[in-house]
Parts: sequence; C-alpha cells; structure tokens
Amino acid sequence: MSLQPHPQDLVLSRLIHAPAATLYRCWTEPALLTEWFVPKPWTIASAQVDVRVGGGSQIVMRDPQGNEYPNAGVYLEVVPNRRLVFTDAYTAGWVPSAKPFMTAIIEFEPEAGLTRYTATVRHWSEETRKQHEAMGFHTGWGVATDQLVALAASL
Repeated sequence: MSLQPHPQDLVLSRLIHAPAATLYRCWTEPALLTEWFVPKPWTIASAQVDVRVGGGSQIVMRDPQGNEYPNAGVYLEVVPNRRLVFTDAYTAGWVPSAKPFMTAIIEFEPEAGLTRYTATVRHWSEETRKQHEAMGFHTGWGVATDQLVALAASL
C-alpha cells in the first residue's frame, strides 16, 4: 500500500521486469547491495544490515577520490518481499542520530506480472528535501535503480 505523497517527499517509481523477491534480496543482502546502491563511479566500501524491526544498518559510501561517507540507520518496518521502511533518525539500539535527514519507504508491489518498485524518501523538513533534490536525488537514485534493475536481471 503506497503512502500518499507528502510535500517533504521525493519519489521514484518504476515498473520492473523482476520478481519482488529478487528486488527485496538486492535491498537486504549486503553482497548484492554493494553492487548497485550508489551510482558508479561511487562504490559501497561496506554494508552491514540487520533486516528486522529495530535492526541497524551501516552502509559506507565511497566517492571516486576514496573519501568515505558512513550512513547508519535503523529499520522501522520489514515486510519480506513487499516493503522496507528505514530511517537515519536512529541507529542500532534506537540511539538518536546526530542529524536526522530522511526516512525511506521502499515498496515492491506486483503489477501486471511485473513489480512496481517505489522508493519514497521523506525528509524532516522542506529544506532537507530541497537539499536532497539539489544533491541530485532524481538522477542519483535513478541511476542506482538502473543498476538495481540490471543486477536483478542477472540473478
């Protein structure tokens, strides 16, 4: 069930020729996550996920110059093969983060024999939504989704 768009949301939605279970695996298995999660030439230096409500995640992005950007979060909702909700407002153990930025709602819904993939990124303020948009949300998440689609096709 998709949430109604909120003014602080950025949304990417695509109909993908892959089973929901495969897309879910790409989001929840660290070895697969590292293959697609950031637009190349960026990479994932490491990915640790504890995919359960209250479980933490630690994904470290690396830019082409070798600088690393750790991103910690916690899962708020986990519905296997259908929905993941996570936020950077908390880290493992429900420890508040220093600077919350977003909550992501990732949905995998069967549609006409395909999967409707929807990534909704809800920001804490209109300012942070605008900041994320200016950082290249649509292009970056679009390229990462292209990489997700290619990986899912190979599985």
